[in-house]
Amino acid sequence: MKALSFPKSHRLLRPADYGKVFNDVQLKVPHRNFLILATPNNLGHARIGLVFAKKNLKLSVQRNRIKRQVRETFRHQTDLPGMDIIVLARQGLAVLDNQTVRQSLDGLWQRLAKKYYQLPPHKPAEPVSAGEGKD
Repeated sequence: MKALSFPKSHRLLRPADYGKVFNDVQLKVPHRNFLILATPNNLGHARIGLVFAKKNLKLSVQRNRIKRQVRETFRHQTDLPGMDIIVLARQGLAVLDNQTVRQSLDGLWQRLAKKYYQLPPHKPAEPVSAGEGKD
């Protein structure tokens, strides 16, 4: 049961975390009702952030229901690579039932992982020590 937990380390918590993804979007997975933006991270696991505006989901009950569905489907994705993900809601999401939302999200997670593996390999920034490079 521990493998399906949803700890704080798997969430985008600070505005800087969200800003990093919004400013450096490397993966986009569009859908009629969702938009997923992502960028690779060096943490070794995926982190998720949610952006659901009142413009798209008028009632808090609707926003909270969809957020629960997104978190639950994300929690079951044990094979997602290390990336920071933001899920945005679009118009028309409020009328969908839970099963349809879940099926849509499962497909989106698969498309996201597939796009990630099609990215050219990225190298993490390596710190340069003060003594290197001087002859």
